Order: sequence, then C-alpha cells, then structure tokens
Amino acid sequence: MIDSANGRLRVDCAMVTDNARRLLDLGRAKIVSGEQIVDLSAVSDADSSAVAVMLGWLRHAALNGAVIRFAGVPAGVLSLAELYGVSDLLPLA
Repeated sequence: MIDSANGRLRVDCAMVTDNARRLLDLGRAKIVSGEQIVDLSAVSDADSSAVAVMLGWLRHAALNGAVIRFAGVPAGVLSLAELYGVSDLLPLA
C-alpha cells in the first residue's frame, strides 16, 4: 500500500473509501520529521476520500514537525480538491 525509501512515500493502491482509514493510519506511521514527498503516481483509482486522506496526512505532519508535498496526484483528485476549495492546501512537489 505505502512503500518508503529515500524520504519518499509511494502509494501503490486505490485511494477509495474502502481503504481510506487504513491508508490514513499507514501514512501517519510513515511520516517522520523533515521533508518527505508522497508519490501518488501509482494510485490505481481514487475518490473523494483521497482528498480527506491527504489532508489528514498534512495535519499529522504539521503536528509532528514534518513537511510533506505531493507528487503524481491523479487529475481526478486535483479536480475534486479544486471543487471542494482545498486545492491551495495541498502542496505539490
């Protein structure tokens, strides 16, 4: 689901409601201090819960002295973030 290497987290599964809680928890466990890139280029499917998970990771990072940026965000997720008015909250790499 989430692999980590060289300060980069790579999500390689669907970011959908059915596994949102698990992704949120896994990401929180892997987000450490410093700066990390969260690579979503291998996400196979995504719905609105992807935006919620990303915002949850950002909140966790901020509370723990970490900085994360997102790379390879699927176009549909970016569209949803724009629709919800939160695209400015998602830092892109």
